[in-house]
Amino acid sequence: MLGDSGSIENEILLLDKLNEAPIPQEPRRMEIIVVALCLKGKAQYTIDTQEQMVKRNDVLIITDRHILDNFMASPDLEGLAIILSVEFFRAAIQKVSDFSSLFLFSKDHPVVSLSQTEADIFVSYFNMLKEKMADTEHRYRRDLVRTLLLAMFYDLSNVIFRIQHRSDTHQTRADILFSRFIHLLEKNYKHERRVGWYAEQMCITPKYLSETIKQVSKRTPNEWIDNYVMLEIRVLLKNTTKSIKQIAQEMHFPNQSFLGKFFKEHVGMSPSEYRKG
Repeated sequence: MLGDSGSIENEILLLDKLNEAPIPQEPRRMEIIVVALCLKGKAQYTIDTQEQMVKRNDVLIITDRHILDNFMASPDLEGLAIILSVEFFRAAIQKVSDFSSLFLFSKDHPVVSLSQTEADIFVSYFNMLKEKMADTEHRYRRDLVRTLLLAMFYDLSNVIFRIQHRSDTHQTRADILFSRFIHLLEKNYKHERRVGWYAEQMCITPKYLSETIKQVSKRTPNEWIDNYVMLEIRVLLKNTTKSIKQIAQEMHFPNQSFLGKFFKEHVGMSPSEYRKG
């Protein structure tokens, strides 16, 4: 790939020549996560039909399920891009709420203007990732890259915090309902997985909740619930020594067998195989 600055299989790709990135010329629903920084020039594109403009020191965040189209760049465009598979991003996070916070923020702020210091920090992370990814003999290469990504996302979260506390962006009713649903989900997904329960807490019908969530996020409430449960199980399997039986109890599955079946349906392997891998 042009401008390829490093990759790990189909999990993460670094591009240091944003102007040479193979951007599709037709509408494309994204199945990846893209975080890119414009260093020079301009670019414009639409995400879910909304036009966006990117200039120097702007970072753009595109999460999966959104439709990218009409990308045009100035001849002098320069920038860096980190392209992640959704699975690799999920593997990198340590808290399930980190996934939704990035999604919620990027939905309302697909382009963010960084200060020069913040832009320099992004470039530093990019260069560190490039260096570590090039060291194919490093025994902990993949884990090291995931850790660097996690640190980078925490720095991005600090930018998110700054912007959210000064933002007076008007939210639609659908956006407000979606945010309420996500906040409810973050607090209750370990023990409550019924769409009807969430609708009841929000004093709306399950049908209206489902239609609204699908409209705003391109995912159904059931998909969001399953995402949260799966992410938490992955984190517990990879970052704790709890037994699968203990994890099943913590996640309020009837027994270990139910958890194993649920996990295999979504991941294609058993929890024990995932933990070993």
